Amino acid sequence: MTKIWKETGFVNDDPWIVETEEAKAGSNERAILGIEDFLARVAEGDETGLGVLIRPADDVRRLADHLDRIALVAVAFPAFNDGRAFSHASLLRSRLGFKGEVRAVGDVLLDQIPLMLRCGIDSFAVTNATALKRLAENRLPGIANHYQPAAKPAADPKSYSWRRVS
Repeated sequence: MTKIWKETGFVNDDPWIVETEEAKAGSNERAILGIEDFLARVAEGDETGLGVLIRPADDVRRLADHLDRIALVAVAFPAFNDGRAFSHASLLRSRLGFKGEVRAVGDVLLDQIPLMLRCGIDSFAVTNATALKRLAENRLPGIANHYQPAAKPAADPKSYSWRRVS
């Protein structure tokens, strides 16, 4: 079972579904399309509020001219040791200026969530039972002080950019 979690807690009735050959969005759901399907739909018309899935090998910069039409970008973590989605999220926020929702999908583990938040990911499709339990208990692990800059703005805007507090 997949649940959507944000820093404010679990989200009920999330309408987004990653479309595959087997799973299509129903009448009360919104589709998250692969990048090729997304670009094809954008070329066909002027629809806005779309969702797009970025897989590890995809070039997120291909979205640059269409960010105003995207409501949600899902970045895929196919395995815990594949961190390319961290870079995708950081590029979306820092270089491309994307202001919409960025969601982690796939192998989302509890100990990686604080790092994902720092990269600009703000929602998480969580399936891991232990992660779901700890998130429900507000037991998010992390380190309070960081020395590297982050895509997520610092809590204190006057602080040094390399000394961020989570």
